[in-house]
Amino acid sequence: MTTRLEAQADPHVEDEPHDDIVYPSTVPFVLFHIAALGVFWTGFSTATVLGAVGLYLARMWALTGGYHRYFSHRSYKTSRAFQFFMALLGQTSGQRGVLWWAAIHRHHHLHSDTPNDIHSPRHMGFFRAHVGWIFTPRRYEADYDTVADLTRYPELVWLDRHPYLPLVLLGVGVFLVGGWDALFVSFFLGTVVLYHCVFFINSLAHVVGKQRYLTADDSKNNWWLAIITLGEGWHNNHHYYQSAAPQGWRWYEIDISYYVLVVLSWFGLVYDLRSPPENVVRGEQRLGQKVVERVARQLAATFSTEAITEQVREAWSGRPTLEELRFRAKEALSERAHGEDLARRVREARSELEVWLASISLPHVPTREEFRSRAREMFTETPSLDDIAQRAREILLESVRARLATLALESPA
Repeated sequence: MTTRLEAQADPHVEDEPHDDIVYPSTVPFVLFHIAALGVFWTGFSTATVLGAVGLYLARMWALTGGYHRYFSHRSYKTSRAFQFFMALLGQTSGQRGVLWWAAIHRHHHLHSDTPNDIHSPRHMGFFRAHVGWIFTPRRYEADYDTVADLTRYPELVWLDRHPYLPLVLLGVGVFLVGGWDALFVSFFLGTVVLYHCVFFINSLAHVVGKQRYLTADDSKNNWWLAIITLGEGWHNNHHYYQSAAPQGWRWYEIDISYYVLVVLSWFGLVYDLRSPPENVVRGEQRLGQKVVERVARQLAATFSTEAITEQVREAWSGRPTLEELRFRAKEALSERAHGEDLARRVREARSELEVWLASISLPHVPTREEFRSRAREMFTETPSLDDIAQRAREILLESVRARLATLALESPA
């Protein structure tokens, strides 16, 4: 069954809303960018800049350590009280409710860099992946069925229903403490910077950096993104093994969010921090079937089905095997049949032809070794390379045989 969010993300689903601006949901985002211009009136001071930095770090950690690693991926455990605190602090970032955020993020991982991804630079372009997607209704709505483990907490549901209340309370508090200067610099400008640094993980982290692990998407590791997002820049690590609390897996991969979690664990505020197994860190873990399938299809697509089909047709030209293929198609279509009966006969003929073709050797299709060689050129090293090459060859063979069957039915002798 298609979920609500998947239906809205799929351009082929009927009754899809248009890509109009969602005014109620995007007004706070737009207003904060306008309000941030007030810094040209107030100017900057050491106190307001330090306030902006402090609020940035606190809220960035709430998003990375809380919204992302806890609520979205459950990579560690905590008490119900501290869970609520992280959700409350996270919602002072102005990035909607905790349940909405987690649902959107889980959907992203399920469809990462496919046409159904919420924000993929590969399919949407950089700007829309970075920020434009939040103005698109079909990509902005969350499927709360995917966060049933969180909706059982009424306090989280209440927070999610009042997504901007914590943000407003923070703004009032900043104004009461620091006045207009603090409001515009520490609060408005600081929130805008926070918006875009978080959004960089959706956009830049799928464009700029290096891939250490094969993940069937464009996720990359980027050290300077890791610095400004407290560790989220080790994005390829994360996509390779999503349930780990740390995202920096080498000693030199700075991950401030994880360091904070470790300190909190000393006081019992969080516990059971999941670490990636050693074979995962070394890249020795075999890929899941879903990843193998996606990578194999990418590999198979680099070979031309049409060119190989044409080579096979030329090699078979005038041979009895091709004549037999055409004769079967002609026989199936020449009988006096109409409507559903004709359609059924065509389907039966096509099925018979495809089964028959599957038993025939197609020497023009590249060998598994050729697939393996191209895979080494395209992808990072993985223990599943042979599985990918084998599956890619099967996919190409299926495409060629299906194309031959179609041609035979379209032009019977």
